[in-house]
Amino acid sequence: MVKKFFLGCTLLVFVAGFSFSQQQQTASRPWWYTLEEGKRLFSGGDYGDALISFEDARRARIAQFTRMKQDIILLMSSPDVRRLEDSLYLIEQYIADHNETAAAAALAELYYYIPEKSLNGSAKQALEGFDHLKNYPDAEYWLGETYMAEGELSLALNQYELALDNKDLLETPGFDTEILYRITEIHRIRREYQEMEKQANEIIAGKDSSGVPRDTLWARDSPGTRTSSNQIRAAMARVLENEGIDHFLILYRYNNPVTERAHRLLGFFCYASNRYSLAAEHLTFAFLIQNTVLIDEIIRHNYDYSFTTLEDLMTRVRSRPELTAYLDDTEYFRTAYYLASALYAGGKTKPASQLWAFLAASDNSGEWGSRARRYPSPFIDKAIEMP
Repeated sequence: MVKKFFLGCTLLVFVAGFSFSQQQQTASRPWWYTLEEGKRLFSGGDYGDALISFEDARRARIAQFTRMKQDIILLMSSPDVRRLEDSLYLIEQYIADHNETAAAAALAELYYYIPEKSLNGSAKQALEGFDHLKNYPDAEYWLGETYMAEGELSLALNQYELALDNKDLLETPGFDTEILYRITEIHRIRREYQEMEKQANEIIAGKDSSGVPRDTLWARDSPGTRTSSNQIRAAMARVLENEGIDHFLILYRYNNPVTERAHRLLGFFCYASNRYSLAAEHLTFAFLIQNTVLIDEIIRHNYDYSFTTLEDLMTRVRSRPELTAYLDDTEYFRTAYYLASALYAGGKTKPASQLWAFLAASDNSGEWGSRARRYPSPFIDKAIEMP
């Protein structure tokens, strides 16, 4: 009996010690490592543990930059440093002269994320920088992904918006575009179409976290640049109207897959709301981007290829499974169908008829080819039901 009691106590101590050891190990892991562990759990469908990992990563980052800020505050509270007032340059010199390792490490970490020159030599701005670095948009995004996977749309939307609020801290430059797509998708699912349209327009007309316009022909910029973009798009529309779809695709390439989804979504939505001219414009760009991607990929394997007709292009695409998958992923034939209808609604009958004939003759155009074959010419089809 005594032996059993002793053994039970020993096991209890062992388990408690093991648990404490595990907690220490988790606490000692850097926040970025914990985030990667969460991604691994998420990819395996273990959403509960993934959620815990993402929250732990967020807390660990907050703790790290809180501690670093306190290291600087503690240094600045000494009488010798207080006399230096707000001069970050003099404080840095003091740190170097007195071998203040904790404060030096804190500033080195700060400058890794925030350029020193942007702080204007101000210690106060440096402290504010530590507060900013407590935000962890990548963790917020992955929390949003987890809530999205579990169908918690409101919670997911809140997390995506938190991530977007601090897009300058994202580990991958330009990833804020993908976050905007997630936000747009939630509004689509919830049938909040005005907000969906607003976010999709932001993808097209805005700039990413690196300050680069996502779509140079639609970007909000100086009035002169905007006018120039409008003129280029108008010239492209004239070529499409007067010369037809094949000649248009011979003349123009626009390899901008980042905004293809947004143009396509806006094109469908504008068509559904009877704004046929704007629908045609957005669907033209979606279709142009789709074909540019296809043509460039074919050229990559066959350098002397030159585009001639959509029919010839499809002959080459059909022999490449990855390209036929791309047709499905981008709703290629649906895009062509509603582009033809929108062009027809705007009186642009030449390209509309050519697209219609192309769909009717394509043996892999599915439902959209079947629709085109049922009618001899394009028409204004019933409004798209937004899912």
